[in-house]
Amino acid sequence: MGRMTATAPTDFHRLHQGTAPLLLPNAWDHASAVALAAEGFPAIGTTSLGAAAAAGLPDGAAATREPTLRLALALGSEPFLLSVDAEGGFSDDPDEVGEFARELHAAGAVGINLEDGLGDTALHAAKIAAVKAAAPGLFVNARTDTYWLGDGEGTRARLDAYRQAGADGVFVPGLADPDAITSLVNALDVPLNILYSPAGLTVAHLGDLGVRRVSLGSLLYRRALGAAVEAAVGIRAGGPPQGRTPTYGEVSSYARTSGRRVANGT
Repeated sequence: MGRMTATAPTDFHRLHQGTAPLLLPNAWDHASAVALAAEGFPAIGTTSLGAAAAAGLPDGAAATREPTLRLALALGSEPFLLSVDAEGGFSDDPDEVGEFARELHAAGAVGINLEDGLGDTALHAAKIAAVKAAAPGLFVNARTDTYWLGDGEGTRARLDAYRQAGADGVFVPGLADPDAITSLVNALDVPLNILYSPAGLTVAHLGDLGVRRVSLGSLLYRRALGAAVEAAVGIRAGGPPQGRTPTYGEVSSYARTSGRRVANGT
């Protein structure tokens, strides 16, 4: 059974109100999520790209509703706060999106990320309202792709509409200019989420600008995939793999037993 305590959503909201931004690593399976939580991350997100790629499906094409729900069911009973990347809700019917959000909440998720893909603003706002009606306890992180897919035009209007629909936070991936970030923070009454970029601002700098949440998105999945291929190619070339390799026992300890993680092989 998933986490259904009354305090979990409040805890997740509180993580967006600290002196430093919430750094949210994004997992793609049970082991990656538990491994990250073991390093002290109190909240774990999922990555839609990782979930889609692991299932051999395209990202952003509303093709991964069931894999996403299965991942939430696998992670929802673990002792960390879970936020699920649900693309655009896997439907253009707000009621269907609301029902999916209810299922995620029942599985134990305390947050959901919904992206607009530069689609109709009113439709995305309706999805947000439907989610808040179906699962009031979920923290809705409303993403706009004005910078990810465009030049930033219309950002403020979209975010205002999503906030009025009930969004608890807003996400603007691709926004990197410090002055633009500061201006947006000053105009908002909800936490701003920025996507981390290795070539961009540090988490500390983003926090100084007023950003309250920094997501890693698909970065960890892509790095893990790259490291796996690099290791295989290096071994083929006659060299040992570089970097730390978790032991068989460590990875085995991440397995679930009756919904609880096995620790130290016991």
